[in-house]
Amino acid sequence: MSLFHVVGFGLKVGHLLLVLCCWVVSVVYHNWFISSGIMDTKMGFPGAGGGKMWHKWWEKISGQGCKIHQLYYQYIGSKKVKRALGRKFLLTWVVGWTIVSLWIFCYMSLQGTEKRKETLASMCDERARVLQDQFNVSMNHIQAMSILISTFHHATNPSAIDQKIFARYTERTAFERPLISGVAYAVRVLHSEREQFEEQQGWTIKRMDTLEQNPVHKDDYAPEALEPSPVHEEYAPVIFAQDTIAHVISVNVLSGKEDRDNVLRARESGKGVLTAPFRLLKTNRLGVILTFAVYKRDLPSNATPNERIQATNGYLGGVFDVESLVEKLLQQLSSKQTVIVNVYDTTNHTHPIAMYGSNESGDVFHHVSTLNFGDPFRKHEMHCRFKQKPTWPWLAITTSIGILVIALLVGHIFHATVNRIAKVEDDYREMMELKKRAEAADIAKSQFLATVSHEIRTPMNGVLGMMHMLMDTDLDVTQQEYVRTAQESGKALVLLINEVLDQAKIEFGKLELEAVLFDIRAILDDVLSLFSEKSQGKGVELAVYVSDQVPELLIGDPGRFRQIITNLMGNSMKFTEKGHIFVTIQLVEEVVHSIEVDEESNSENTLSGSPVADSRQSWEAFKAFSQKGPLGSFSSPSSNLVNLIVSVEDTGEGIPPEAQPLVFTPFMQVGSSISRKHGGTGIGLSISKCLVGLMNGEIGFVSLPKIGSTFTFTAVFTNGHHSSNESKIQQINNQPQSASSEFEGKTALIIDPRPIRAKVSRYHIRRLGIHVEMISDLDQGLSIISNGNIVINIVLIEQEVWDRDLGLSSHFVNNTMKVDRGVPPKLFILVNSSSSFKASSEDLGVHNPTVITKPLRASMLAASLQRALGVPGPSRNSKLQSSFLRQLLRGRKILIVDDNSVNRVVADGALKKYGADVVCVSSGKDAISSLKPPHQFDACFMDIQMPEMDGFEATKRIREMEASVNREVSMDDSENITKWHVPILAMTADVIQATHDECTRYGMDGYVSKPFEAEQLYREVSRFF
Repeated sequence: MSLFHVVGFGLKVGHLLLVLCCWVVSVVYHNWFISSGIMDTKMGFPGAGGGKMWHKWWEKISGQGCKIHQLYYQYIGSKKVKRALGRKFLLTWVVGWTIVSLWIFCYMSLQGTEKRKETLASMCDERARVLQDQFNVSMNHIQAMSILISTFHHATNPSAIDQKIFARYTERTAFERPLISGVAYAVRVLHSEREQFEEQQGWTIKRMDTLEQNPVHKDDYAPEALEPSPVHEEYAPVIFAQDTIAHVISVNVLSGKEDRDNVLRARESGKGVLTAPFRLLKTNRLGVILTFAVYKRDLPSNATPNERIQATNGYLGGVFDVESLVEKLLQQLSSKQTVIVNVYDTTNHTHPIAMYGSNESGDVFHHVSTLNFGDPFRKHEMHCRFKQKPTWPWLAITTSIGILVIALLVGHIFHATVNRIAKVEDDYREMMELKKRAEAADIAKSQFLATVSHEIRTPMNGVLGMMHMLMDTDLDVTQQEYVRTAQESGKALVLLINEVLDQAKIEFGKLELEAVLFDIRAILDDVLSLFSEKSQGKGVELAVYVSDQVPELLIGDPGRFRQIITNLMGNSMKFTEKGHIFVTIQLVEEVVHSIEVDEESNSENTLSGSPVADSRQSWEAFKAFSQKGPLGSFSSPSSNLVNLIVSVEDTGEGIPPEAQPLVFTPFMQVGSSISRKHGGTGIGLSISKCLVGLMNGEIGFVSLPKIGSTFTFTAVFTNGHHSSNESKIQQINNQPQSASSEFEGKTALIIDPRPIRAKVSRYHIRRLGIHVEMISDLDQGLSIISNGNIVINIVLIEQEVWDRDLGLSSHFVNNTMKVDRGVPPKLFILVNSSSSFKASSEDLGVHNPTVITKPLRASMLAASLQRALGVPGPSRNSKLQSSFLRQLLRGRKILIVDDNSVNRVVADGALKKYGADVVCVSSGKDAISSLKPPHQFDACFMDIQMPEMDGFEATKRIREMEASVNREVSMDDSENITKWHVPILAMTADVIQATHDECTRYGMDGYVSKPFEAEQLYREVSRFF
């Protein structure tokens, strides 16, 4: 708009200047023509003709000026054009400078992060270099001592060194070996020389391996209690030792596995070698031993390993107490920024050994420096990270915000200046009035939803909170069931409210998705647990299958994905009385590549054998399956995007053809009879369609009356394995372990005639790390078990196979129990209802196998197998857990402000569960009095809607009091004075986005929606401690 208006304004000014110039010229010309007319006549000038020419020229200029004026008002001065250009230019200006400010913020933050990484790398490399240099100095001294022993002990007869001389020498030269806590020398003794050697030394060669198997405390260590070394070809008893480790004299170092490997490598290589970190004798501290072989003096420098072995006289070892010595070195390198240092032995990179350090948490960035201690076989690394987490990049924040504010001010000034040039439209007031009416209608609708939500959520918070507190008391099984039923009913009501609010957010266009790390298989297990009881009661088979090609971790919104699956499975559960409900998740690429194979598949080859609607008809119109769709970008190996296709298949009543076009219409159901029979609001599918759209996917369905329905949708996520380290730190709560070490190496045999059902069973069993074989009948299973080529530990039989012929089942059980080789396999029966199996097996005169009731889930299946196989499962101590919870907020004083006494009781009980000291008040005025500085409160939960004074006004006044006190404190010359700012968290039943924004505007630090749970209150308030 600005450029066009500037051009238009220039044309207008130019037109006026041109008219003014022409008027001046015309006046001058007329005056000159009248005053000099006679002269022109005499001289023959055509005065009259010239005047006509001037008039024609003037009229032409005036006409062109009028045309320019008309064109300006027609094209540039048009009100519609000005409005459209103004919006586009202003939006472009704001978006452009917003992007620039964000780029500046990201660039400066990245520079700060890189500088922090470089500082950490420099400090870590310095520490590694100092430790490595000190170690090399000690190694050189050990090597020099080996030459000394070779010269004065073995090359001199009689020896010039004894234990007393060796101990005195090592004690006086200990300052040259600051990292070594002790030095010892072990002589090589052949078995033929042992008796003479022991008589000469006056002691018996002792063994070391008993100490490795049964470590002792240093106060209980007694060298004379060690057992004599058994017979070997050669021995290496310690004859000289520094006083600090004199307890190792007479110990055969070749009898210990770690020392033996160390000694053998040292004498073959001729270099110093290190052991892996292990607990030292007597001190029981973590350390390593550096060993040098002592050779005969005539050994050539290019000797072979065999020659070195033959020329070996003994072995000189230096003991390094890693924990204390590394600590001393690091204390010498103090700095303003504290660095956490960990030293690892990474010879086995899959299982590194910690030599020094702790599990103390620190910054997410870390640096690894390689340590070279002279032994090429052993690898060591030093891991460093800052103890303190990085501060907020305030310079980047203030700079980017300042630039954005300046740009917005410039844009606003320029836009306002140009708008003053343009004329105000005649219908401006009318349009503004219409706009105000529309905004008032939106505000009224939002306030209505907020009021309804608040009025329902407030009592529901009391109901659910009291039910949760009641569950923590001593109840019998029947009472627990009643309370649990009441809780589920209350949660169902809250879910209904959330659906209505989601529909409102969709209409406002304010529904947004999260981007967090989650396990899709764990989500499906949770959804299965919601419907397992209903499916067992109906006798409907419920199953889930996730393709192996779907990554274990994805980045997206797990809550909304769970909501879509729950809505679809809930509808299937309502309308399905027999058959099955089957949920499958695959990659779009898998389905596309298998279309040709599936075209010839039998429609009755299903989970339960019942016919189903062809799922291909539900997604054949998806863009992801067309040649023009985005499949190519999803299937690229270098892309992090994961395009999933999810199908929910059931054998229910189906949807009548006349009602199918209205399936995704909000608040619409198939018919009034359906609503009376099954209930529901009719908005679940419309919300699901909106959520699928936000996930860049599509949703469709196919339904046949009396056959069933299949709903299919696609969703795009990000592969979680390609995420950054910072993303991976985000922990995924309540996810079952996909593979258990207790079941590794075991083999399971599934006997099921239906391939799809067997594939589902195999999917769940393989998640536990169990190898699976599949067959179709009992005869084949008995043949495989009797053959013995494959050791079968677990046999899972489908109830359909078991009930087909009880005589054959009895024969199978009896012959399985008579297996000669090893332990007979454990038998399990997979059933949809445990009661139906008991009824069918009452007359069976054999040992009844263990029953596993479907639907299968990883946690339930693991627990059943652990009980049957006798594998110990994870135990929980509720008392310890409760004691641990009471320690989380111990010593924290928290204020609860709520006019509802029930809500105060619920919040009080929830926070006291974590050990907090809770004080409750009922009004905003009492909150102001309680939080007037100075006070002892660490946090405050503030209800928003209260009589007399609401939470917003109370928070505003509290912030004003704190600001006043802080200004007085800032005028004081004393330093290190803490400024007052108590965390205030809103506690309200309003979940509208406008309410959340208003909380932030009034100075609140967080937001907790009702009904709340104890974990939710703890999670929010713990962020400030």
